Amino acid sequence: MKKPMWLSEKEVAHMTGRAEQTLRNDRCNRRGIPYCKIGRSVRYRLEDVVYFMEASKITFN
Repeated sequence: MKKPMWLSEKEVAHMTGRAEQTLRNDRCNRRGIPYCKIGRSVRYRLEDVVYFMEASKITFN
């Protein structure tokens, strides 16, 4: 079984080009990328971040 890779908010912001505050607002409004919160620590699964980016992709025919 493959272990999921967990990313910090800062890593996700850098990877997606979204501001950390935007990620926080998304969590507050229950939208955006799924996340896990343990105490004060917020982590995102790499697979979920990639899925979110792929789902937001715009293609031209």
